[in-house]
Amino acid sequence: MTRLSSKRQVTLPKSLCDRAGLSSGDEFKVLEHDGHITLIKQTPGASEGFLGDIQPDERFSEEESRDDGIQRSSDGGH
Repeated sequence: MTRLSSKRQVTLPKSLCDRAGLSSGDEFKVLEHDGHITLIKQTPGASEGFLGDIQPDERFSEEESRDDGIQRSSDGGH
């Protein structure tokens, strides 16, 4: 059984780490939803180049794009 230590640390079973390909020093994103905790291993460089083919629209400044995003989110996405 896995326990939370007084330092809020959790030790994962070796067999689980072996199956998941986890190593000491790996970094994770930690998500919580409805009382469940999910760990997502972060792979350095995994998203590198993901948006590389997308070119900015020169008609809009970064500020205009940011302000539009803020406005859309405050309007509920409309």
